[in-house]
Amino acid sequence: MKTFGRIGIGFVPGLALLALGLLTAVATAAASDDSPATSLGTIPHVVTDDIKAGIERHIAEQTRRGGGYFLLEFEGEQLQLKLVRVHMEYLANLGPRRHFACVDLASKAGNVYDVDFFLEGDPGDMQVTETTIHKLNGRPFYVWKQQDDGTWVHAEADDASRELLGVVEGTDAFEFIYEGTLPTLGADSRMWIPLPESDSFQEISITEIDVPGTHQVLTDKQFGNKVLFAEMTEQDGGSPFSIRFTVSRREKAVYSDAGSEATSFLSADQNVPDTEAFHSIVAEVLQGKNGGDLVRARALYDHTIDTMRYAKFGEGWGQGDAVFACDAARGNCTDYHSYFIALARAAGIPARFAIGAAVPSSRDDGGVNGYHCWAEFFAEGKWWPVDISEADKYTSLSTYYFGHNPANRVEFSRGRDLVVEPGPQSGPINFLAYPVLEVDGEPVPVKPRFGFKRFTEVQTQG
Repeated sequence: MKTFGRIGIGFVPGLALLALGLLTAVATAAASDDSPATSLGTIPHVVTDDIKAGIERHIAEQTRRGGGYFLLEFEGEQLQLKLVRVHMEYLANLGPRRHFACVDLASKAGNVYDVDFFLEGDPGDMQVTETTIHKLNGRPFYVWKQQDDGTWVHAEADDASRELLGVVEGTDAFEFIYEGTLPTLGADSRMWIPLPESDSFQEISITEIDVPGTHQVLTDKQFGNKVLFAEMTEQDGGSPFSIRFTVSRREKAVYSDAGSEATSFLSADQNVPDTEAFHSIVAEVLQGKNGGDLVRARALYDHTIDTMRYAKFGEGWGQGDAVFACDAARGNCTDYHSYFIALARAAGIPARFAIGAAVPSSRDDGGVNGYHCWAEFFAEGKWWPVDISEADKYTSLSTYYFGHNPANRVEFSRGRDLVVEPGPQSGPINFLAYPVLEVDGEPVPVKPRFGFKRFTEVQTQG
């Protein structure tokens, strides 16, 4: 264990001791963060702003010296990092001219490093004295513990697997079953089903298509998604349908995509409009946020987590309607990510939508609980995957999900307002995960069942 000065009791006023202990408990339980406790509640707001300005000034100066990157030695490698955010909740005045700051910095590969800084000096003239990497993608290398004499020291962190929180790191491979039963069909009918494809993060092999009627494979005009189009008669009503395919997938991190023009993802979608309300929210959320698009995107990500509530009741949720999400402040993954995409685009940050399914990490076969979706935004010349609804469910993974998707999922389709020919009479497809069924030109809901079986011999878990 390494001691970083006498942090705590020797420098904290008597009245702040209670706050120090309370903040330790609250930060650990609510934020799942184990930075050293602070007496933030007893420090004037101007002092907090001074520490923020001091650490931002230090990072900006070092970034200029590093040719556009904050350079940091770690495990024999020189990391090239960009500022993501300063943790305002952990800025602390540790005593006369002693300060603490916790900062997220991201590498070119999208790995996010939580870095602890100790500073000395007065407002406008603070110097960094200690720099230590605390976490990598939310996983701590150490925790802070207070000794009997009041000093804070490093203690080893348990390297617990994230399996129980739904994350498979590295690679995963499984068979996926997409099946269902048609309702009674009172007339000729048409159905559109997503056909997942291989890309740089997943290899797909279709092993079985058993769908009534005649069918063909369509390609949507804008995003290139493959869609199975089936035409059926009244006699096909009540018939089962199924598609089976194998998936070999690797964990998704920040990546380049030469096949798409990022600025095209600044345009509005039918359910993700460009409104003055979103611009007003962005102006408020980003006020005082110094830095590039990574800093701004992280602020919008945190705002979405703080604002939205995962709740599926009443009407309106589940359509990926950004206006509904803004007004109701609740919904499912489609609503979370539509709201974030609307805000990102209003901030001038390209953002796009993807949908598929997440298979369980804690078992190797069985059912899958419906679809799951996520988003990506463009910054520093690359696409950054984010999963905000999962980050909201599991606070300890909020850093991981800013720049990563786990390996245990499959992408069905990408984008909104999909156009295929022939297409539904109702117009462009909002998003495609469940079948779109029209009976005599009228939409009829049909919910599929998902299942999987993992190929355990090739799985690599965290």
